This record gives sequence, C-alpha cells and structure tokens, in this order.
Amino acid sequence: MVLAPHPAPDSAVTTITTPSTQIPPLSIGGFSLRSRLVAGTGKYADFDLMQTALAASGCDAVTVAVRRERLVDAAGRSLLDHLDLDRYTVLPNTAGCFTAEDAIRVARLGRELLDNLGNAGKDWVKLEVLGDRKTLLPDPMGTLEACRELVADGFTVLCYSSDDPIAAARLRDAGAASVMPAGSPIGSGRGIANPSAISLCLELLKDPAAGGDPNYPVIVDAGVGTPSDVTVAMELGADGVLLNTGIAHAKDPVAMAHAMRLACEAGFIGFRAGRIPMRRYASASSPWEGAISWIPGE
Repeated sequence: MVLAPHPAPDSAVTTITTPSTQIPPLSIGGFSLRSRLVAGTGKYADFDLMQTALAASGCDAVTVAVRRERLVDAAGRSLLDHLDLDRYTVLPNTAGCFTAEDAIRVARLGRELLDNLGNAGKDWVKLEVLGDRKTLLPDPMGTLEACRELVADGFTVLCYSSDDPIAAARLRDAGAASVMPAGSPIGSGRGIANPSAISLCLELLKDPAAGGDPNYPVIVDAGVGTPSDVTVAMELGADGVLLNTGIAHAKDPVAMAHAMRLACEAGFIGFRAGRIPMRRYASASSPWEGAISWIPGE
C-alpha cells in the first residue's frame, strides 16, 4: 500500500489542556525549546519534503551536519537555504568525526557558519565522536576529550553517548549541558534496546540521591523507529528525543513526523501522571459486593 503525502498538520488534533497536561519548555544551557522533539535534516528525498516533515514534527530545533557534502546537494543547493532560520534554531552536529580533533574543528566551523547567518545555534553543538563505521557508537574517550575542550571554548555541548551510565556521568561532570544516550545504534530503528541502561543513566544524572540534578536535561538520541519508541523513551523519564531516520525514511515522512510529535507529548505527560503499579494477578475495576454470579472456590 502506498500512502499519499499528507499536508503539514499544524493543529490537526484538538487537545484539551489542563495544568497537569501543559508541557513546559525544555531548557538546555541558555536555550529554551518549546518542543521536546528535536529532528534531523538528513536522508530526505528532497528539501521540500524535509520542510513539510519538519513543520509536521512541531520541532523548533533541527540538527544539521556541518560537513560540506552534507550541506550542499548534487545540484549545488544548500540545505540551509531551505530552512527557515527565524523559525528553527540550528543545532550543528559533528557527524562523521572519528577523532576529538576533527570534532572540535567541525564544531568551530559550525559556529562560524551560523554566526554569519545570525542564527542562535552558533552557541551550541551536538558532539559526536564515533568509534567505528559499522556500529557508529561513540568513542567514549574521544567524546570526553572533545567535550572538555569545547566547553572551555564557550560552547553549550550536547553529548551523544552510549547508554553506559558511568560514561554519561563523566560527560556531565566534564561540563556537557545535556547527555544524549543512544536508544540503539544510529539509523537502526531498533528503538530503546536496553531500557534498564537508559533508566540507570537517568538515575545517575537526575536523582539527587545519586548525586544528580532533577533539572539536568537528558535526551534520548538514535535508533528510534516508531512513535511507540519515542513514548517509551519519554515514559522512562527522558526530557526529550532526537531522531532523524525514523521520520526521513518512513513511507510517509510527514505523517510519521506528526505521529512522533504526538508520541513525545503523550510520553512526557504519561510519565508525570504516574503509572499504576504492575501486579502479578488481576485487580478488579468494580467491587465484588453485590455481584450476582457464583465464584468458583467460594
């Protein structure tokens, strides 16, 4: 079945808003994001589709790989010319870097580029220092080295990390404004492969009893394939989700972008609403008093 493209649904769903369902902005360093979903700009069939999908996602921050071959297509058109820089804060990322030195160089290039464009994204960076080309998992030592250097250079650093809670804590201690543990390998679509590890990251980074800060922003990054993956991440207690392939490579990227938007909101509210405890046996919704049926064994 081939899905017809959807228009960008700015307000396709009527939402009843109460104090308990109002979603506050996400604060990261000096940045404040209305949406807790951050979307990537790569892998789309064309720039027009990218524009429509980003609008459907409701995001107000988008990641952009700074390397030239990712910014300019085969026709010589710049991706940045197809982004509304008044609407979106660009989060430059160091995708494709395998050493701390390369990541630092690319981050500074992104700052210069966005400074010339007058976009506030010049002051932050999504740091990626990859370990290999097969897994695209982070190099923990290179990431830590680059994080320290970029923090010292005045960047607000958001660090792509593995789901190792100790590595996450080390990056926080090195000055990262946000740690972004991977749900699963980049582009894999496997969702949250190890919820227990993500929970431990959240505990170490946010629980005061473990030396954390409840207001420290933790964003799950990479591997998200479906809206339910986004909801799972948010229900674990994450402050946001960053994704790209799950939208860009969907059969209908615009519809998927809107679904991811709703899933992020549902997971955020659901986590704070407080789920019921899990039980081994059933718990009746109605009292037994007044029941007219005979119960076996009584």
